[in-house]
Amino acid sequence: MFKKIIHIFFLPCSKATLLMEKRNADNISPKENWQLSVHIMICKWCKAYEEKLKILDSILKNKWSKEEKNELNDVEIQEFKNKIFKKLDF
Repeated sequence: MFKKIIHIFFLPCSKATLLMEKRNADNISPKENWQLSVHIMICKWCKAYEEKLKILDSILKNKWSKEEKNELNDVEIQEFKNKIFKKLDF
């Protein structure tokens, strides 16, 4: 019941995860940022997803920034994440 209320008044989890990706790319509006923040405060699953996303981003950025000849841009990192999500059936 509570989960349905969250999705009606705030955001569904699918939109929240999309906004997390947009936030990482610094391409999020103030309204979307507020909606995402409220959703994350309420939804424990999205909060856990956000933490894992931060860890994955930092690992990828650190690994590839150390290797000068194999630099990745944000698009390549996002494509890599999408491939992982598809394999995990997200």
